[in-house]
Amino acid sequence: MSSSEAALKLFDLTQSHRITAVIYGAAKLGIAELLRNGPKSSGELAEATGADRQALGRLLVALSTVGVCSRAGADCYSLTETGAALDGAAENSFKAWAIFEGEMLSKSWNGMLETIMTGKTAAHLLGARDSFDLMARTPANVGIFNAAMADLTRLVTPAVLGAYDFGRINCLMDVGGGSGELLGAVASKYPHLRGIVFDLPRCEEAATRHLERAGVGDRTSFTAGDFFEAIPSLADALILKSIIHDWNDERSSVILRNCCRALPQNGTLLLVERMMPELPGTSDEDRATALSDLNMLRGPGGLERTEQQYRHLLNESGFDPVAVFPAGRFSVIEARVR
Repeated sequence: MSSSEAALKLFDLTQSHRITAVIYGAAKLGIAELLRNGPKSSGELAEATGADRQALGRLLVALSTVGVCSRAGADCYSLTETGAALDGAAENSFKAWAIFEGEMLSKSWNGMLETIMTGKTAAHLLGARDSFDLMARTPANVGIFNAAMADLTRLVTPAVLGAYDFGRINCLMDVGGGSGELLGAVASKYPHLRGIVFDLPRCEEAATRHLERAGVGDRTSFTAGDFFEAIPSLADALILKSIIHDWNDERSSVILRNCCRALPQNGTLLLVERMMPELPGTSDEDRATALSDLNMLRGPGGLERTEQQYRHLLNESGFDPVAVFPAGRFSVIEARVR
């Protein structure tokens, strides 16, 4: 690669934030929903969204260059398979995550250098206890965050179900389970399984509604609590998805020790997390994990860990690691109470 080619590559990478802004704009305007039933002209889309026709036309050109929509004529656009995921009603919708990135994460990342220089999270720099405390100061952000987490869980869940056999588990508690997306999917696949979502009281309504909608309301329930305080002994297995990576080792150990106390002897703990490679390369997966690690540094103060780091953390918290099951960009880490 010549020096000019290298400079152009860096130039393109530096402008990546513009793609996020373009996709965010499409999500907020509801472009995917408007194109759901077939192509439309920029004029029709402008009328439906209330946007300026010429400006929207230029956005549509940009969206077509990144594969969200495609030209269906001189001034007509249709939705691509990728763009369909921006439809809020799509089975694997990622609309809420696009809004989360555009309205919250992109703004937070503008201060990444300050975090790198100080080692402090955005919340600590603003005098808040942690990122969740900071987020709670703006109720609308809580809704955006919860919807985005549900999007991510729906995306990850099929790989988790394909990677791990939940057949021997009688009762599964999803610790920090939010709106119940993961538990609902597991219970749907395993008709014998009873399940519990354990999370803060504010999650109860959404979780109960989702579990009923999933058809597993008769076998599942919601229990309110704080995993930093205590976890009730109600299940023979616990699952935590994208929980431990939020926190540093000290706070993660508190959660894991509470998990250990809640489980019976030889009880099962399942962590669904990204796995940081020992020597990250340049693959899409390695890049995604490294960027997620920085997001944890800027956000709640956690980190993406290597397999050895997870093994050490589990051993220190009363668990014996058993196996790691790759599940797409995530892994299911199985451990047993020692």
